[in-house]
Amino acid sequence: MAAESRAECVWEGNLVNGHGTTRVASGAFPPLAVSWTARTERPAPMTSPEELLAAAHASCYCMALSHELTQKGTPPTRLSATAVVTIDRIDGQMTVTTSKLSIRGTVPGQNNDGFREAADAAAKGCPVSRALAGVKTSLDVVTLES
Repeated sequence: MAAESRAECVWEGNLVNGHGTTRVASGAFPPLAVSWTARTERPAPMTSPEELLAAAHASCYCMALSHELTQKGTPPTRLSATAVVTIDRIDGQMTVTTSKLSIRGTVPGQNNDGFREAADAAAKGCPVSRALAGVKTSLDVVTLES
């Protein structure tokens, strides 16, 4: 089953002084302003491709972990993932270098070892994690809450 997602960005001006607007075809959220300063200085209310990538990674990972836990017979009540995506200059080029995931979960009937095992499997099976194959990804914090 193939599924397509579509987004567009309209950019005006040069990299440093220009700006753009990103829209998703689904209309799930309003058009978002993007700019170079949003990538490097984080002014509100603008976003960046890296912030959108972090949102995609966190949400995809939650879905993958939910699936892993459900397959083990312990569906989660609640999962919360945070992704921190880093951009840095490598060989003179701006490059996404890391995506660090932190996860918390409320999973009735699951112990810490089983949760960690499912979390590791989800990290390998998450489609966005797989798309980031050349990026150092890590699962820094795994917490199972009662």
